[in-house]
Amino acid sequence: MRRGRDDSARLDLRATPAAAFSAPMGTSPLGLGEGRDGLLHVPGSAGPGEPLPLVVALHGAGGTGAQLVHLLVAAAERHGVLLLAPDSRGHTWDLIVDRGFGTDVEFLDDALRLALTRCPVDLDRLAIGGFSDGASYALSVGISNGDLFGHVLAYSPGFAAPAASVGRPALFVSHGTDDRVLPIDRCSRRLVPALRRSGYEVEYREFDGGHTVPPEIIDESLTWFHTGPDAATS
Repeated sequence: MRRGRDDSARLDLRATPAAAFSAPMGTSPLGLGEGRDGLLHVPGSAGPGEPLPLVVALHGAGGTGAQLVHLLVAAAERHGVLLLAPDSRGHTWDLIVDRGFGTDVEFLDDALRLALTRCPVDLDRLAIGGFSDGASYALSVGISNGDLFGHVLAYSPGFAAPAASVGRPALFVSHGTDDRVLPIDRCSRRLVPALRRSGYEVEYREFDGGHTVPPEIIDESLTWFHTGPDAATS
């Protein structure tokens, strides 16, 4: 695990969750601007004012939030989880392109603030997750904001480069043993021991397959999110 360049990965979320849903059931655009935007998914089981857990879901290189909604939506419906899937400002996340945090962190703040104005969100059950580049970014932002995110879901990450270590979010990492894009031997098999040496509790799953996420891994990770260890915030 390497350190990011500065502390600009810190989110500045200052919002109170809505008392009732104004977002429609199902998947809807964020509407935060022209061009690259993102999606919000409200499960069909949501009650009028019931606070629900929320997962911020980050796509891989060249993708959009729709990629992660497609990947997670079936399990999110089963588990009653809100999905917030923003688009990166460029073809992938700023940390990968610029080796530092910037406009994507600002957009994450805006997207989270919007989700809270539209949905009753359980602030004690927030997670950030992603696939591939999105998994690396989720680990980096999640570890930098462990006072906000209690859990991080990293599917096939390449690295973690947090700008700071705040709190102790619980981590779920999965990786395919035949991954040719981000090979497991130089990625998760190095990263997971480094995270554990740094004091993080890591639930780690390897599976037979390539650069993908099997449905059973998705389901297991969301079950773990509901029932896994709480993060220490000090």
